[in-house]
Amino acid sequence: MSLVLGLLSHTLSRVLRYSGLRRGCHAPPRRAMEQDKALEVYDIIRTIRDPEKPNTLEELEVVTESCVKVNEIGEEEYLVVIRFTPTVPHCSLATLIGLCLRIKLQRCLPFRHKLEIYISEGTHSTEEDINKQINDKERVAAAMENPNLREIVEQCVTEPD
Repeated sequence: MSLVLGLLSHTLSRVLRYSGLRRGCHAPPRRAMEQDKALEVYDIIRTIRDPEKPNTLEELEVVTESCVKVNEIGEEEYLVVIRFTPTVPHCSLATLIGLCLRIKLQRCLPFRHKLEIYISEGTHSTEEDINKQINDKERVAAAMENPNLREIVEQCVTEPD
């Protein structure tokens, strides 16, 4: 009987450890995978250049590691949520920054994903309108058909040599 209880106790402790349910344990494998994906996403977007300044979005703290969340929503498919912070509450280029984020991630993410991009709550005077624009596929496609806008986006998302 004590052998059975010992085996049961050992098995239960391993299950708890690997599931992350026991305190003091590492993140469960799924959470660790999501964190790795979030860092991968951040690494892609941090080098996007600001449309009117010679700095990257990372340098201006428009994007940070904590603004990227990734959750698995299916087998090898992830929901990527980005909440960026414009430099000023009335930033006229916030929509363009959101467009740059979307275009760069659509081109560069190596895994299947659904993408949602938002302005951090309370950081822009027209955040609701901008959030709708940058998450509307038809508006994004129409914006990218404009040659002037497409050129600006290309300049922002192209990696420096």
